[in-house]
Amino acid sequence: MIVINDGCINCDVCEPECPTEAISMGDSIYEVNQDKCVECEGYYDTPNCYAVCPVEAVDILQDKE
Repeated sequence: MIVINDGCINCDVCEPECPTEAISMGDSIYEVNQDKCVECEGYYDTPNCYAVCPVEAVDILQDKE
């Protein structure tokens, strides 16, 4: 699961990089729509939002089973 943390500075870098348009502006920071996010599987080797974030505000969490 990909989440954007409170370190987000709203730099707008991640949103256009998402191949499934899962990232959008929330109330105060960008948010990831979990229904749309595929963690870039089939698009990139690693989640692209994680790779392009200049302030490490994207967290990759393990899904709870």
